[in-house]
Amino acid sequence: MINAPPLLRAIILAAGRGSRMKALTREKPKCLVSVRGKSLIDWQLETFHECDIQDIAIVTGYKKNHLTNRGLVEFHNQHWENTNMVCSLQCASSWLENYPCIVTYSDIFFEPSAVKLLLSSTSSIAITYDPNWLSLWQRRFEDPLVDAETFRVSDNQTLLEIGNRPSNLDTIQGQYMGLLSFTPKGWCEMFNMISSLKDYNVKSMHMTDALQKLIELNRISIHALPYFGEWGEIDSVSDLSVYQ
Repeated sequence: MINAPPLLRAIILAAGRGSRMKALTREKPKCLVSVRGKSLIDWQLETFHECDIQDIAIVTGYKKNHLTNRGLVEFHNQHWENTNMVCSLQCASSWLENYPCIVTYSDIFFEPSAVKLLLSSTSSIAITYDPNWLSLWQRRFEDPLVDAETFRVSDNQTLLEIGNRPSNLDTIQGQYMGLLSFTPKGWCEMFNMISSLKDYNVKSMHMTDALQKLIELNRISIHALPYFGEWGEIDSVSDLSVYQ
């Protein structure tokens, strides 16, 4: 077991419907879709428990009634139909303001070693990424550039660029997994950045958009941690066959 600091908490972002999953999410949230005989949320909960993280919250939205009775603290994004990940994350501000938190998208699975990487970081914001992303993206997409985003890191593992549209593979040193961590200081920087955006539609803001804007402000460094273990993202029905 990987011992987590006693104050550390985990937040699962599970508000969206996952419409690209078609009939599989007609009656339930995407995090209840099964991979190798186990739902995505069960994969995550088992991983967090193995890392001795017991305080876990979930940000619900679509079909939230399916996610009760799991012993999780619930934050609800009542505007889930018209908002994105950043707004869902803001729903959990009461935790982020007071505790170090690991945050995960609800449609991914990963090994405890990914959590261990985040636990090893002393940075205010840290993310995991896959340096060997291309082999996975080639299995998921006919053209990997259709879905990939720019991702550049410095020699000292500081994130330099994320989330832009790449024109070639040279601008991609890895792919962000949807797993990151915040200290209260890191969240404060994120919250202040979001609050300062007057002409930007925060409702449609992706997490990578927010991270890129933090990079541009140059007020805080984001620690990018290469992860070489198994993981997966379930973004479409065809993804399921990739991981079976």
